[in-house]
Amino acid sequence: MPAVLRATSGHVLSLTLNRPEALNALTPDQRDEIVRLLSEASATPAIRAVVITGTGRGFCAGADLRGAGTSGERLPGDVARTLRTGAQRLIAAVLDCEKPVIAAVNGTAAGLGAHLAFACDLVLAAESARFIEVFVRRGLVPDGGGAYLLPRLIGPQRAKELMFFGDALSAPDAERLGLVNRVVRDEELEKTAHAWAERLASGPTRALALTKQLVNASLDTDRAAAFAAEAAAQEINMTTADAREGVRSFVERRGAEFGGR
Repeated sequence: MPAVLRATSGHVLSLTLNRPEALNALTPDQRDEIVRLLSEASATPAIRAVVITGTGRGFCAGADLRGAGTSGERLPGDVARTLRTGAQRLIAAVLDCEKPVIAAVNGTAAGLGAHLAFACDLVLAAESARFIEVFVRRGLVPDGGGAYLLPRLIGPQRAKELMFFGDALSAPDAERLGLVNRVVRDEELEKTAHAWAERLASGPTRALALTKQLVNASLDTDRAAAFAAEAAAQEINMTTADAREGVRSFVERRGAEFGGR
């Protein structure tokens, strides 16, 4: 069986991590495949929303560290290079995907697995899911964009608490902190994720992509730059067929029918 299952239903692409025996710990090959599929989704008009989930009891237990021990010669820069081309590249692929990405967290999301979920545009969690900033337990610095993502989602003090202690965070607590959009019963996770994805897939795809870019960049810029980016995005968006349909439907007092273009 492939380590990443790919399925398309209508305009929704589902990516399922498929190493349940390892709680879906990510191998380099899996990571590269997800990056490739997200890039492909951005360039494919027929794909208008993406769902990422896992099989079994885990969403993703982080990077598979087996075989990545401390033996052997390591040159200065090797670790940083591995992170740039590996974990950071994965998180960037989610953040930069031009289609809305939903995380359907079915179980444990630890380390890089938690950051993979937090990088998604919307996060749904099963009641049994939990999130763990596991790095401190291994004597490691958080990677995979964790120190970038968490303070932006929940503020620096909360982010430090999670990263300093490495305690498991339940799905309801993650929702309370703002890391999760919605917690649902385990048996309803897949249905809810696909309902959300189908709703997004019926929306104005280019407008959603531009909105995603504006929101993701908003905390890294000043007001003047943010306002300029907003104006430029609206200028670009007004050239799309969906924008014209949206305005036309308003004038004609009917529901809009967006084609994703």
